[in-house]
Amino acid sequence: MIGIVHAITPGDHFSPRTGSAIPTVVHGLAGAASRDPDPVRHAAVLDRSTMRPRYDSAALIEFDRAAWLTRRDRVGDLVRGRLGLPRRGVERFYAPLVDAVRRQPPAFVLAHNAPVIPWMLRDSEHRVVLYAHNDLLRTYSRAEARRMLEPAVAIVCVGDELAERMRAALPPHLAERVHVVRNGIDTERFQPGDHRRVRAPARGEPFRAMFVGRVIPEKGPDVLVRAAGLLAWGSVEVTVVGSRGFARDAPLSPYEQDLRRLADESGAVVRFEPFVERDRLPDLLRSADALVVPSKWDEPSGLTAGEGLASGLPVVASRIGGLPDVVGDAGILVPPNDPAALADALRELIDDPTERARRAAASRARAVARDWDWAWGNLRRVLEQL
Repeated sequence: MIGIVHAITPGDHFSPRTGSAIPTVVHGLAGAASRDPDPVRHAAVLDRSTMRPRYDSAALIEFDRAAWLTRRDRVGDLVRGRLGLPRRGVERFYAPLVDAVRRQPPAFVLAHNAPVIPWMLRDSEHRVVLYAHNDLLRTYSRAEARRMLEPAVAIVCVGDELAERMRAALPPHLAERVHVVRNGIDTERFQPGDHRRVRAPARGEPFRAMFVGRVIPEKGPDVLVRAAGLLAWGSVEVTVVGSRGFARDAPLSPYEQDLRRLADESGAVVRFEPFVERDRLPDLLRSADALVVPSKWDEPSGLTAGEGLASGLPVVASRIGGLPDVVGDAGILVPPNDPAALADALRELIDDPTERARRAAASRARAVARDWDWAWGNLRRVLEQL
């Protein structure tokens, strides 16, 4: 099998210091491929200015990033796209990356969240696969989507719901190229603790519910804070781990400020742990009694939910996007943006240590069955069919 080159969004950090989704996926797949009895070489095309240290699971192909897209660039691209014209702004932004890819021997090029790359490499010897982590074609007409993706040999989506949206946006012959490869879970780094705290609330200690992720409205940490305010005082302690971005000391965004005011008004015990580097997350998760993933948007595949499963935690997640597929029967699903339903789910876990322990065991078992070796095997089978 020929090698694999991952085209990562310029500016994204291929570093163990962050939990950024696409680099986490690339690292998981590349690491699993190196353990394969028939290993396949993976390389990542990376903006030279991004954060260090870098993951060592993939070879690095560095380039100098172009200037960031401006709002004017984005609006102009949207208009040009609607008129059936090339999106010059995004083409300019990706040009240094594409030039770096062109200099590589023929390979499968996995264009992560970049529908422009199949078009830009249409005359190359590479076999380009669009790797969709999000709904990428919302601003594309069917004609433009066809032009951009006609050169792609396949389109990989990280979940069933996302794949259905992609198929609906494409003409039939391109819809047939859509495949689902679910994200894996890092079951080595994320492992259960000793579970001695399962009975802690019975000793008068609060139940520890944790949110991990970017602190932005779409991720819904405010829903968790509101839910905690509906529970008996002192029965739950909420920890919100994360910031808007990847800087622990960055000024608080308006939403982060509002969230702290909401916590003060809720009467609940809420702790804030600004952005932490990824190597601290396993210990933080092991200190919790449950992970809450209260997303309000159609999250195609929640990596954090999977890491909660691997940590042997009951996971309470929104019934939205790809989260139900990630947590399965091991988790508890609640309607999005419904603090009362979330409070009921947490109360069930607080009041029933036996159910907590059962769900903890089910979480770990589900994670082990869906690790990165499993995900790489699924991707390899797709690529070998092309």
